[in-house]
Amino acid sequence: MNTELTIPRDGRMRGLELQSRPVQQSQEDQQSQTAQHVPMASVLRRAVERHASDIHLVVGLPPMLRIDGELIAGEGTPLGREDVQTRVYSLLTEGQIEEFEKDWQLCVSLFLPDVGHFRVTVYYHMSSVEASIRVCPLSLRSPKELGLPEIVGKLVERRSGLILITGPTGSGKTTTFNCLLDMINRQRRCKIITVEDPVEYVHENRLSLIVQQQVHSDTRSFSQALVHILRQDPDVIGVGEMRDLETISTALTAAETGHLVIATLHTPDAAQTVDRIVDAFPGDQQPQVLTQLASCLQAIVAQQLLPRVDCEGRKLATEVLVGTQAVRNQIRERKSNLLRSTIQTGRADGMQIMDKSLLDLYQQGVITYETAVAHAHTPEYIKDAAGTDAKRGTARV
Repeated sequence: MNTELTIPRDGRMRGLELQSRPVQQSQEDQQSQTAQHVPMASVLRRAVERHASDIHLVVGLPPMLRIDGELIAGEGTPLGREDVQTRVYSLLTEGQIEEFEKDWQLCVSLFLPDVGHFRVTVYYHMSSVEASIRVCPLSLRSPKELGLPEIVGKLVERRSGLILITGPTGSGKTTTFNCLLDMINRQRRCKIITVEDPVEYVHENRLSLIVQQQVHSDTRSFSQALVHILRQDPDVIGVGEMRDLETISTALTAAETGHLVIATLHTPDAAQTVDRIVDAFPGDQQPQVLTQLASCLQAIVAQQLLPRVDCEGRKLATEVLVGTQAVRNQIRERKSNLLRSTIQTGRADGMQIMDKSLLDLYQQGVITYETAVAHAHTPEYIKDAAGTDAKRGTARV
C-alpha cells in the first residue's frame, strides 16, 4: 500500500507567511506585527468567504472585490491616500517596503493560516501607493470541479514532454497549473520542482517530493532557476510563466531530455501558442525550435473563464490540442494554420476547439448565446449551430 511522505513543511510555510520575517523577534515585536495585520486580515478573510478572485486597494474607493469577473465595492468607506498606504504596507516586511520604494513595483506572496495564500502586487498610481491582491484559497479543487476535460488526467501520466496551459489574464491558468501538479503529487513517487513568481499555492509532499522556488526570493529569474533545476534530479518541472527566450529555450531542452515540463503562457489558443514560442527566437534558430517543439509537445490546453447564467460563478471553456503525429508534422513544417482543422477532427484523441466548448456550454444552458459568440474564435460557428437549433426548436434564450 502506498504511503504519503511526511517531510516537514514548517520552514516553507514560515517563509511564505510574511516573507523575510527576522528569525528572532521579541514578543513585543511579534504582537506589534500581528496587530498591524488585523485591519487587512478581515478584508482578506471576507474576500475568501465571498469567493472573490482579487482585491483592489485604490485611493477614493472602498476595497474592491472581483467576484465572478465583476468588480464590486466591499465594505467600508472610501479610502484616502494614507489609508491605502497604511493597509498595503501592513502586508509587507520592512525589507519589502524598501524594495518597493526603490523599484516602484513589487510582487510577493502572503500566507495567512486558515485563510489562504495571496499574491500581493504593489504599484504607484498618481504618486499614491495602491495594490492588487490575487486570492489563492488553501485547498485545490479537483479537475472535475474545475471543469477540465478528461484528457487532462491522461496527460499527467506522461513521463516527459511539454504541457502548456494558456489563456488571457484571469482565465484560471495558475489554478489549472497547480491542479495538474497536485494530480502528479498524489499519483507518483517522483520529484517535482517548480519556479513561480510568486508562489501562489503551497503543495504538501504526498507521494512526491515537491520543491517550489520563488523568483526574487529563492532565485533571481526563471531562466537561471531552470538551469539549476536540471541539476537537482527532477522528474517534473513546473514553470509558472514562460516569459522570455531563455526560459522557453531551457524549458524545451528539459522537455526533450526526459523531463515532464508543465508551463503557462499568455496566448489565446493552440495555434497562436505555437507561433508565439517559435517567434520568440531569431530567424536562423526557428527551424531547430520547430523540430524541438514538434518532438516534445504533449498538449496545449487553452482556456477562458465565462460568467454562468444557470447559477453563480464562472465556467471554464477549453481548447485542447494533443501532440499526435499529425500535429507534430504540422508544427515541424510550420503549418500552424492547419492546427485548428486537425483539432476539429481529433476528438478521438481528446482534442477540442474552443468554439465547440463554447457551443456545448451554450446548448447546456450554462452560458448565454451572447457570451458564446463574444468569446468564439469564429463567431459564425456558434451562429450557424444556434440557427440550426432554432429551426429544430431547441434554441436557448
